[in-house]
Amino acid sequence: MTQEERQLEELREMVAEVLELEPGELTDTGHFVDDYEADSLRAIEILARIDKTYKVEIPQSELPRLDNLKAVHAALLRYSGDRG
Repeated sequence: MTQEERQLEELREMVAEVLELEPGELTDTGHFVDDYEADSLRAIEILARIDKTYKVEIPQSELPRLDNLKAVHAALLRYSGDRG
């Protein structure tokens, strides 16, 4: 398993916990609002956990685009690459 795959699985566990799901229930492309009934407070909590865990600040302006696990992971990679 690559580092990127491990990171995706860590994110899956973190997001599943916030959404009160089992990690296996959370797919890469499942829509947080439509499929898992998430609200904006949960999205903000996901960002806060990413910031705390990975020391990466993803701006809240990104929230509308962070609608599934794959998008969250892409943002994490994008913003962690900006550190420098």
